Amino acid sequence: MSTIQPILESAIQLFPQLDSARLEAEVLLSHVLRVKRSYLYTWPHCLLTAHQISQFQALCQRRLQGEPIAYLIGHKEFWSLELQVTPATLIPRPETELLVEQALARLPIQSDAQVVDLGTGSGAIALAIARERPRCRVLATDNAPEALVIAQQNAQHLGLHQVQFQVSDWWQALDQVNAAVVVSNPPYIAITDPHLTQGDVRYEPRHALISGKDGLAAIRLLITQSLVHLEPKGWLLLEHGYNQAAAVKKLLTRQGYAMITTYPDLAGQPRVTGGQKP
Repeated sequence: MSTIQPILESAIQLFPQLDSARLEAEVLLSHVLRVKRSYLYTWPHCLLTAHQISQFQALCQRRLQGEPIAYLIGHKEFWSLELQVTPATLIPRPETELLVEQALARLPIQSDAQVVDLGTGSGAIALAIARERPRCRVLATDNAPEALVIAQQNAQHLGLHQVQFQVSDWWQALDQVNAAVVVSNPPYIAITDPHLTQGDVRYEPRHALISGKDGLAAIRLLITQSLVHLEPKGWLLLEHGYNQAAAVKKLLTRQGYAMITTYPDLAGQPRVTGGQKP
């Protein structure tokens, strides 16, 4: 057996290529021990069992092979919500919080409007909106039943019982649904994009990432179909790639949307574009 400090320090040496080596080792070890990261430094001489050491080393090896840390520990924070994630869902990313911010800006505090989140994955966007606007009627959809199960479990764990879930390929199963705000973080990566062979996305579900030759196939469909389901003056808000804003604006313009605006994420990259139904 060994204590926390040497086990942690030896693991950090395994990740010399990572700027966040210490943080990742701490996250993995605290996950194994089921403690907060601060515990590792409060009790550095605490003895670990052979099983705990084995678990930790196995997770480190998987991380070295590139497996996302969110999948290794099974959860990810988004909008201060702790969300379960699995390889059936995309890993929620900080830049997607911009989509939530823009949706909330269009929903007064006491709003009871219908909101639809298309392609919800882990439920991150829908649940964040539901947390901030508890009177809103939020519908979250996904065409992957296994992802929707995770989203439903997250809603239950967070006590956000007002959110409804529906298996649907975009609007296909939602003929009778109209909404004041439609949000989506659809797949928007081109099939030939080299980023698909790098980093965490190598392990994420391909159907939630790739969208045709130019990455805009899903966005085109959403812009066209959502116009039918939006209430007058309703908003469509879409996350997209950093280099797709001009193309998305053009698609919205062609379909007759008004008040078309693109918003930058915290890194200054154009990340969300919205348009209003006349």
